[in-house]
Amino acid sequence: MLRAADGPLGVAEVADRVGVHPNTVRFHLDALVADGAVHQRVAEPAGPGRPRTVYVPRPGMDRSGSRSYRLLAQVLVSRLAAAGPDAAADATAAGREWGRFLVDPMPPFRRPTAAESADRLTALLNDLGFAPTAEPGAEGGAAPERIRLRHCPFLELAEEYGQVVCSVHLGLMQGALAELRAPLTATGLRPFAEPDACLALLAPVQPTAEGAAPR
Repeated sequence: MLRAADGPLGVAEVADRVGVHPNTVRFHLDALVADGAVHQRVAEPAGPGRPRTVYVPRPGMDRSGSRSYRLLAQVLVSRLAAAGPDAAADATAAGREWGRFLVDPMPPFRRPTAAESADRLTALLNDLGFAPTAEPGAEGGAAPERIRLRHCPFLELAEEYGQVVCSVHLGLMQGALAELRAPLTATGLRPFAEPDACLALLAPVQPTAEGAAPR
C-alpha cells in the first residue's frame, strides 16, 4: 500500500486505507522500519500544527515475492552441459574452487590425518545437505574409503544434467581435501549407485618427493 501511494503517508492515513486501528498500523510500520523495508520521516505541516511522522517504502525493487533460483540453475547448468566433452571437466574445476572456499580450514602448521580429513569432508557435505555417512574400508582402516550420500540438494538437476551436477559434487570434495592438504582425495562419485544413495569414493594421495600431500 505504501508503494502504491503517491507520497509519504502518516499512521492515520494508512489506518484509514487498510481499515484497521491506528495502533495496529503503528506496530506493523515500526516492524517494517526495523527491517529496513520502510523509512520513517518527519514532515513539516502545511499550516499551523506540529510536524508529523510519515512513512515511505525503501527505494529500490520490492524484495518480497517469490524467487526462481531453480530456473536460474537450469539455465546455467544447461548452458554448461551444451559445452560438450569439456562440460564435466569445467564443472569439476568449478567445484574444486568452491570446495577450497567452503571447507573449514585446519589450524596453522597442522596437517590432518586421513580420518580427520574424512571428518572435515563429511561435515562439509552435511552442511550442504547431502546427509552423508562415512563408511570404513573393507580392511577396517582408520579412514573411510567411501561416503554414502543419502540426499541430493540438487536432485532434479542431477537427474537431468548428471554429467555436470555430479562433476561439481566431485570437484567440491576434491577441492576441500586439497585445501586441507589431506592425505586422501575423492577419486570418484557413483551417482545413484544404490536406490537411495550415491557413493563418493576416497583413496590415499601419493606423497610428493618432499613427503607432503600435493595441493
